[in-house]
Amino acid sequence: MKYITSVKNPKVKQWKKLLSRKGRETSGAFLIEGFHLVEEAVKGNAAVQEIMISETTEMPPNLDFGSVPVYTVTGEIAEMLAETETTQGIFAVCEIPKASEVSGSTFLLVDAVQDPGNLGTMIRTADAAGVDAVIVGTGSVDIYNPKVLRSAQGSTFHLPVISENLAQTINRLSEWGIPVYGTALENGQPYNEVELGKKFALIVGNEGKGVDKELLSKTDRNLYIPILGSSESLNVAVAAGILLYYLKLPK
Repeated sequence: MKYITSVKNPKVKQWKKLLSRKGRETSGAFLIEGFHLVEEAVKGNAAVQEIMISETTEMPPNLDFGSVPVYTVTGEIAEMLAETETTQGIFAVCEIPKASEVSGSTFLLVDAVQDPGNLGTMIRTADAAGVDAVIVGTGSVDIYNPKVLRSAQGSTFHLPVISENLAQTINRLSEWGIPVYGTALENGQPYNEVELGKKFALIVGNEGKGVDKELLSKTDRNLYIPILGSSESLNVAVAAGILLYYLKLPK
């Protein structure tokens, strides 16, 4: 275990860069924080490159990092890397997976969702619902934004989560014979009145504007969730959860 004490150490500077989207894209890596995420990354066979532990952090005796290099850092360095108010003092650098064509029969497509908490929650919900992959389109918050990773609670390491042009994705899924369902009130049908099969791709959209009209023009049909009370609309992550479970559960 190596000990780093200087905030000017080149390693520390490189780790710090991973807190920005540009830094992540340039280096091809991202930073995670906290015991749960680090454990999930290691268990999920993510490409963990380095682990950093604050000198003030107590380590559980049964934690096994295998052959991953581990660095002890000062509390000051840990605070520099932390995105949480009260850091647990453990971090890891993970390699961003190379883009590969996903496979399966059930997909969540995310169009221009801006809020990291919403995206992370949807990744976690898709994982819980047994969806095969999450595909995040242009204009959405970065998949590896620290708040997205925390909200996903490790689900990022359980199923493919990739960035891709959604118009191309829809064309490919249609070629595979997978019906694509948009979410929209206009020209839409109540989700529980539609006869559905076991294969599907569900598109959810931007918090304010919804799904892009060009994408909606490519769907097989559009669904909506009826509002039974006085609220104008549902949060996009809540709506995604309702629809994914309806689509996945046996009818």
